Amino acid sequence: MDARIERAREIVDREAEAVRQVGERLGDHFVHVVELVLGLSGRVVMAGMGKAGIIAQKISATLSSTGTPSIFLHPAEAIHGDLGRVAAGDILIVISKSGETEEVLRLLGPVKAAGVRVVAITQSPRSTLGQHADFVLELGPIEEAGPYRLAPSASTTAMLALGDALALVVQEGRKFGPEEFARYHPGGDLGRRLMKVEELMRSGDRNPVLEVGAKLVEAIAVMTKTPGRPGATSIVDREGVLLGFFTDGDLRRLLETRESISGLLIDEVMTHAPQTISPGTFAMEALAYLHQRQIDQLPVVDSRQRLVGLLDVQDLLDLRIG
Repeated sequence: MDARIERAREIVDREAEAVRQVGERLGDHFVHVVELVLGLSGRVVMAGMGKAGIIAQKISATLSSTGTPSIFLHPAEAIHGDLGRVAAGDILIVISKSGETEEVLRLLGPVKAAGVRVVAITQSPRSTLGQHADFVLELGPIEEAGPYRLAPSASTTAMLALGDALALVVQEGRKFGPEEFARYHPGGDLGRRLMKVEELMRSGDRNPVLEVGAKLVEAIAVMTKTPGRPGATSIVDREGVLLGFFTDGDLRRLLETRESISGLLIDEVMTHAPQTISPGTFAMEALAYLHQRQIDQLPVVDSRQRLVGLLDVQDLLDLRIG
């Protein structure tokens, strides 16, 4: 084995061990901080210098995207006017491995004077930062990875894991689920996965439909002439309630067993009480449903079983969420 691969694995193992140790140190202070965040009237203000500051920015972004308003405050900028970003009702979460970072410590007096509670993410509650914080999420002693054990590595990984744990436990406390995610993440792959069937289904003249009692040849004509040629049609009563479904596959099987289809009514050959899907189903759930049942189309019905559209697997595959 190449020595560099072996060294890289040692580094990864050291960082993994740092994360494991932080997990074991979680206790009452973590629970208190979760409850504090859930009860906030203001925002979570994250702060840190250097690499710890970068981690603080990421945690702030995760909090914001999971339902907790948050901003990042640069400690050096804070003492030159940006302290105005922190107000009563906020909490300040400060990250510092040593707990002795000068710029961070200079924040504490003015912030606490404004009635803002302080949470420290640091190695020891006995550090200066730890002693002046209301709550301490303790990292414990962490030996860095890499040559000379100097570059922030294992410690920043542990900080990030601890911050993610806080943000995601708070998310659970807020009952922040897929619908909220859809609002906060309208773009990219996540946004596509959280689209709903009602946004993707074929409706209007793109939704092939026949009333019960029509001839089979009419169904074939509808399936052929509908824009996009979905290869299926729904059959409804006069009130628009779904009664059946007929597909290209049904037609092929029918032609294998019958010499003539002339005069057949759609009622005789359609699938009665077909599988359906609701317009509020998420795209990723709909795709899994189609794959599981090995079907390509589904009628979309409302709570009263009235037809509102047609979902075609191709519409989901076009989103590239599979």
